[in-house]
Amino acid sequence: MTTTAHPPVLVLGGTGTIGHRVIAQLLDRGLPARAASRHTDPPLDWADPTTWDAALDGAERIYLLLPDDVDLPDGFLDRARAAGVRRVVLHSDRAVDLMNVTRLQDAERAVRASGLEWTIIRPDWFAQDFETFFRDGIVGGRLCMPVGEAKQGFVDADDIAAVAVKALTTDAHLGEVLEITGPMALSFRAATALIADAIGRPVEFDGTPQAYREQMLAVGLPEEAVEGLIQSFAPVAEAGDTHPTGVVEAVLGRPARPFADYVAAAAARGVWQ
Repeated sequence: MTTTAHPPVLVLGGTGTIGHRVIAQLLDRGLPARAASRHTDPPLDWADPTTWDAALDGAERIYLLLPDDVDLPDGFLDRARAAGVRRVVLHSDRAVDLMNVTRLQDAERAVRASGLEWTIIRPDWFAQDFETFFRDGIVGGRLCMPVGEAKQGFVDADDIAAVAVKALTTDAHLGEVLEITGPMALSFRAATALIADAIGRPVEFDGTPQAYREQMLAVGLPEEAVEGLIQSFAPVAEAGDTHPTGVVEAVLGRPARPFADYVAAAAARGVWQ
């Protein structure tokens, strides 16, 4: 397995949980990387094709993480190839088919058909979701998610980024779909209990749709949106326990970070104060 020198890696989604870690890990290796978004110079606006060429200029490899609810625009990968891009690593989702996430299914098909070198990564739930999407519930002492007691493959964001960097910088995983999990599966209840122990105060978990409905309506989310979310999560509960894939270990040659280690570090940072 050899690493080849290359021009700056273009990281689309470079300010998010995974994207900024991809950039940091590339820079730590002495490899150039830059983010592109509506707020960078030059900017990249998915809805404005006139911004694409300048953002793509000089890049040979792309880490492609689409914003939530944004489809991969028709023609973008063609423009990327015309600009000199030859490899794309697409950040998808392990539940892309289970939850029928059509925008990511479409993006995966487009990447496979693009004529570019490609790798698709499909991470499970991020451990760091507990300090972003789920933080208010943890701090408030009651987390509700309509996923029942099914065990999930919570994976550390640094491990996801490290797998992405390996796919960007080596030829070892071209044409592969990498389903990324943590080293063991945990239910949301067990994960929440670990956090409660680390912060020294109780945090209740309720995995029923009704509890989630009540909590989301109480914070002002429209009823139609809440029902849509409940329906989208239903297959996760119905699928039952996930099984760790061992991808982090196989790709990186080291153990994946246990969720308990993440919790201890996050609690020490005061994430849930």
